[in-house]
Parts: sequence; C-alpha cells; structure tokens
Amino acid sequence: MACWLLKTEPSTYSFADLVAAKTATWDGVANAAALKNMRQMVKGDDVLIYHTGNEKAIVGLAKVTKAAYPDPKADDDKLVVIDLKPAKPLPTPVTLETIKADKVFASWDLVRQGRLSVVPVPDAIWQRIEKLAKL
Repeated sequence: MACWLLKTEPSTYSFADLVAAKTATWDGVANAAALKNMRQMVKGDDVLIYHTGNEKAIVGLAKVTKAAYPDPKADDDKLVVIDLKPAKPLPTPVTLETIKADKVFASWDLVRQGRLSVVPVPDAIWQRIEKLAKL
C-alpha cells in the first residue's frame, strides 16, 4: 500500500471534522499534479492529514476507503475524489517547522512544492513521521 499526505485548512474542514463524520469524500482538489497523485490512491492506502493555516502540522492518520473516482459534483471529467475514514490523531503533531529542520525531509514534495495539496509519502519519511509523532 502507498502512503499519502492530504492538506486541509482546519477552519474549513479539520481532522476533528473527519473524526466526527466517520467518513468523508475528499474533494475540492483542482491542481493537476495533486489530481495525478489522487488518481494513484487505492483502497487501504494510509493518509496523513495536514492542517494548513496557522497550525502547519500533520495532526492525524486516515485510511482510503474508496479509490479515486470522478467528482460527482463537478462537470469536469478531470476532477476526482476519494473516500476516506479517520484512523487516529497523532499523539504529537509534527509541525512544518520540525519537518523543514530535519534533513530526512529535504527532498520531500511537502517541502519542495509547498502548495501541493496531495503529496506521496515515501516509506522512510513515513517512518520518520511516526517517530516524531511518537506513534
């Protein structure tokens, strides 16, 4: 299974909102590179939820429950969505400041392409985040 990071503005939709909903359709992605990443997601993939805005931190874990499919609310065939469910909050959120200070993350898309809202997470980076989050 692959691992991913999804960004969200917590004032719009937070990890707590996902926990309360128990499941969600992740939509609103329009960037071509982010959509390409979403099309690679499959059921069972692990997801890190990252809060943008003032928080700038990875705050929770989720799981893809349905692979990418056409956005039912959009008239554009290029737009896709996924379904996911929350797994658990991170015991210790991993801040962007911590990520940028750690050489392990230097080549990661989250650091290199800061505006990308759907980012693949290589195994070594996933393991480092688990350690930093005290999972």
